[in-house]
Amino acid sequence: MQLSVIILAAGQSTRMRSSRPKILHPLVGRPMIRYGLDAARALDAGRPILVIGHGAEQVRAELGDEVEYVYQAQRLGTGHAVLQARPAAEPRGGTVLVYYGDMPLLRTETLVALVRSHEREHGHSPLTLLSVVSPDSMGFGRVVRDGAGRVQAIVEEAVATEEQRRIRELNCGVYCFKSEWLWPHLERIPLSPKGEYYLTDLVELAAQEGCPVSAWTIEDVAEVQGINDRVHLAQAERAMRRRIAENLMRAGVTLIDPQTTYIEAGVEIGQDSVVYPNTHIQGATRIGANCQIGPNSIVRDATIGDRCKVLASVVESAILEEDVDLGPFGHLRKGAHLAAGVHMGNFGEVKASYLGAGTKMGHFSYLGDAQVGKNVNIGAGTITCNFDGERKHKTVIEDDVFIGSDTLLRAPVRVGAGAKTGAGAVVTHDVPAGSVAVGVPARVVSRPAEPPEPDAAE
Repeated sequence: MQLSVIILAAGQSTRMRSSRPKILHPLVGRPMIRYGLDAARALDAGRPILVIGHGAEQVRAELGDEVEYVYQAQRLGTGHAVLQARPAAEPRGGTVLVYYGDMPLLRTETLVALVRSHEREHGHSPLTLLSVVSPDSMGFGRVVRDGAGRVQAIVEEAVATEEQRRIRELNCGVYCFKSEWLWPHLERIPLSPKGEYYLTDLVELAAQEGCPVSAWTIEDVAEVQGINDRVHLAQAERAMRRRIAENLMRAGVTLIDPQTTYIEAGVEIGQDSVVYPNTHIQGATRIGANCQIGPNSIVRDATIGDRCKVLASVVESAILEEDVDLGPFGHLRKGAHLAAGVHMGNFGEVKASYLGAGTKMGHFSYLGDAQVGKNVNIGAGTITCNFDGERKHKTVIEDDVFIGSDTLLRAPVRVGAGAKTGAGAVVTHDVPAGSVAVGVPARVVSRPAEPPEPDAAE
């Protein structure tokens, strides 16, 4: 069965009190509309149709060509909004699924179940709505049924009678329609006293025609709570973080305190890894198995191999291979790459640099734009002086080098394999392999012994 998805996102969102369109407000690190788009893609429905209005240009800038846009110039209600999508959706035929862009907690599984339920009744019911049973009305419309349990109408809370207000089955604002029934009936929706056309009136139109209206009922109220203001946004943030945390724990990750652990959607963490409190893991981060992350760490857009430890440190757009030990109070900036077995202690910083396998960088050091070999010792207080005020320059430290404490390496400079620098050295020229350089400016005081010349032939 062909499926079209229409997402309604044209409202002005005045209660958010923001110049940013509501659907672009971040929720667990992503614009909330992206959760609705993820659900549409999972339904294999082709490009979703997004009805936009307020802040249309900002929405287009964020989403590009991921969706097919429909602009609602006049805000004349939900029925009018769906009608604007008719030229885009009607040629597709089949089933039309409609939901709101400010319902990011709506699960893909729920939408799949709704669509399947509707298509099972495709020959009988022109529409299927999503409902939830809740003692808290949340301001939702009531699903009115007759004595036989058939859906007859949706009555909005503002106009409901006392008896209707006692109904606990609520309309969620998510619908499946038979395409050939939907489009002509949209034009028959009556104008409300507020001067708007309400999509909910289609339920009563169908009932009046003797067409059965189906309802798929769910139990999780949190799924269908819309976001109208920043209080709702914070509530949704907590709910989404809880959902992400539960999924990770069921997949074999230990979260010591899920309530104080902040992990964004899309993060991947391997089995038997442990995340400690007050840790933020964000963006496109991939963490391997048997790692220890935190407490008090921020990891963003990073790749971390197996058996790594990140204690009270910040890792941004960096790579840690397996068995890396970082922190406390380390900072890996964009382009940092720590190979297997690297140790980086407290108050160290690395930017756009590679540290080879087994290298140790104890504490209070900065490496920027550096290429460091294997089994190198970086003494406390080492700094690569990589910026001359106009350009960045590279420092190369080859394998098995010993850099003494408080060494300054004025780039561009190379320290050869097996060389050493004395404490406090200011290295302004290349240090040959196997030699020792000391002083300010550093001078070579020891060179490797020259191999003896072969005896002359007798």
